[in-house]
Amino acid sequence: MGGGVRSNNPTGCCPKHGTPHCHPRQCGDPGNLFTDYNTNPYAEFNIFGDPFAAYQVFHSGIPVTLVSLDATNTIPITEEFFKAFEQSQWTYEAQYCFKSLKMARDTWFDDRFYTSYFMWDSFTSGVAVSIMRNYGKNNGENEFAEMEYMNISVVTSNEPYGICDGSNPLFDGLHFPKFKLNKSGLHSGHVQMGLRDPFCFVENGKGKCKDGYTEEGTGPDSVRVLVATKAKPNHDLTSKLNREFFTNFLDVLNRPENTARFNLTTEFPHFRQAFYEPDFKNRTLGKPVVFDMDMSAGDFMALFYLLKVPVELLNLKAILVSPTGWPNAAAIDIVYDLLHMMGRDDIPVGLGDVFAMSQSDQIFHLVGDCKYAKAIPHGSGGFLDSDTIYGLARDLPRSPRRYTAENSVKFGAPRDTDQPELRQPLALEIWISILKTMDPGSKINILTNGPLTSLAKIITRTNSTSFIQQKQSSNQA
Repeated sequence: MGGGVRSNNPTGCCPKHGTPHCHPRQCGDPGNLFTDYNTNPYAEFNIFGDPFAAYQVFHSGIPVTLVSLDATNTIPITEEFFKAFEQSQWTYEAQYCFKSLKMARDTWFDDRFYTSYFMWDSFTSGVAVSIMRNYGKNNGENEFAEMEYMNISVVTSNEPYGICDGSNPLFDGLHFPKFKLNKSGLHSGHVQMGLRDPFCFVENGKGKCKDGYTEEGTGPDSVRVLVATKAKPNHDLTSKLNREFFTNFLDVLNRPENTARFNLTTEFPHFRQAFYEPDFKNRTLGKPVVFDMDMSAGDFMALFYLLKVPVELLNLKAILVSPTGWPNAAAIDIVYDLLHMMGRDDIPVGLGDVFAMSQSDQIFHLVGDCKYAKAIPHGSGGFLDSDTIYGLARDLPRSPRRYTAENSVKFGAPRDTDQPELRQPLALEIWISILKTMDPGSKINILTNGPLTSLAKIITRTNSTSFIQQKQSSNQA
């Protein structure tokens, strides 16, 4: 998720001694929407993926911790970290993550990978785990990021406010605005209608639209949020790794505990279909966590990291996948395969909505617009690369759990299929089932690394805010 609050994008800047022909792109922009910075230099991909859902979540009353571009811009993948990772692959999951990172580098669209690619999702997971480890300390104290409280609002429209031009689903055609919004307030203006919306262009300048921007302010539209502002330096001054999280990331991935069960490429002749579930009978489980991910390559690295954290600290209860982000919904099978490889077939996986809020067709909801998703490229780590994890998904063992169109009358189908028990559960259903297993008075931590479509639906469709202890959110590029 994320957003840039006070951030200045370091990507797309011309080198100090560059040629006169170099033209800066996103250099200094608050956002990271590299496919649309000429109309919207403020947006961040995950917020832009569903701005209205982000607004609902931020204003729901649940405590929010935001790992923003402000922080992730300070932890780029350095050449020193890349070399250290290359030399530290003692588990299969570490090898798999490095292959993914190397493919991202080798297919990067320019020669400035080491100043343009950041540890977005993995860093967020590390900050979240560290905050939980230090639970009870003030202001989200953790080992990896500096924190600060800010007043923030999610921008969903553009000035002038109070207009009615048919672009704003919160106001247009309604006698009363949704969410009791002010008819002339921050959310009452023009909503960006596409990547090249003429409204957003400024002649001989950068665009003026701000949809998907987490703006700092003090007005009635702002809420108090705990924000990660900067990655902490490595306390070991002799290390070549300049960030504390770099060392932790390599250490966690290479621990022998909770390691992958097998490498399919070497053990395929002995493969047999089986469910693998850990035995936690005599272990005290840690804080319950639900991971809401958009299945990008960075999210899969983050998932490996979370699965390697001791269960006494973090009890991963469920995974919700959001197809409104970087890959398509079919990538849910890769989540199943990864969990199978790590021996965690016990973790339920729920599929979120395919369309962002107010984007599905009102008559036939299975079709609709996808104007926000159009900002995501097909290369450069986008749809095709995320759908296949750069082609590396084929190396994962095949899980017995798969997406299937099996369905039943119980869930709205016209008839039962042959095996309705295999039906793919939805994110909302998984959430409700998790709540039923919780002890009275207990809380759930939600870690989101993508658009907030699923979480907004959970908040609006269920009375769940009292169960959510904290929501950690990240940005994505």
